[in-house]
Amino acid sequence: MTTTDARPETVHGPHGYAKEKDAHLKRLRRIEGQIRGLQRMVEEDVYCIDILTQVSASTKALQSFALRLLEEHLRHCVAQAATEGGEEIDAKVEEATAAIARLLRT
Repeated sequence: MTTTDARPETVHGPHGYAKEKDAHLKRLRRIEGQIRGLQRMVEEDVYCIDILTQVSASTKALQSFALRLLEEHLRHCVAQAATEGGEEIDAKVEEATAAIARLLRT
């Protein structure tokens, strides 16, 4: 059940974020705008501290998005695996733990 790059195969069907997909896309477009704003700030030779303030805001926005997505994954995918039981729950918990570890490294 893994691909050549050692990641689980893409699971088809409704994902945990499906109900909030439009809101997530809107949020990501806002974050994209923040990043473009950073590019403009550099092009316009804006003061370093002002750019760093915006970097911090963009970073927090991405972290907030990631936490929301993780919460939805836990509520949907992990909870569903727990209901089904078997080895699937162990795989989903391991997958979520690895995602949390990646988030903590950033």
